[in-house]
Amino acid sequence: MSEQIKPPWWLKPLNKVLIQMSKLGMSFGGEGPVVLTVPGRKSGKPRSTPITPMTLDGKQYVVAGFPGADWVKNIRAADEVTLTRGRRSERVRMVELSATEARPVLRAFPAEVPTGVGFMKRSGLVKDGRPEEFEALAGRCAVFRFDT
Repeated sequence: MSEQIKPPWWLKPLNKVLIQMSKLGMSFGGEGPVVLTVPGRKSGKPRSTPITPMTLDGKQYVVAGFPGADWVKNIRAADEVTLTRGRRSERVRMVELSATEARPVLRAFPAEVPTGVGFMKRSGLVKDGRPEEFEALAGRCAVFRFDT
């Protein structure tokens, strides 16, 4: 099945604002957005995007907001990424989970990242935002675990 889901028109401008706020040292709170920077898979130039990690059973994860996101493709081609929160940065390895491994993380997503639920509803990935709808996205939306 070919994915036809496109990011909303306002996502890139909003991401630029969030990245600039982060560069100014503004933090978004504990588990709020962080800036992920990864080399572009074709250009090798640093590419940055805000992501919202979640913690589950002591490990940190991130769920792609829609299938086919460029940052996901870049992570798959990279060895490490940089995560920046405020003025603090760290290099981490991102490990993509299999569909089976991703199911419990996706099921927990609505409770752990409520701001992401509305985004995914507007994108058409889920209808009501129930945990079982997110769990059904396993294999469609990439899920990564951070390994420090």
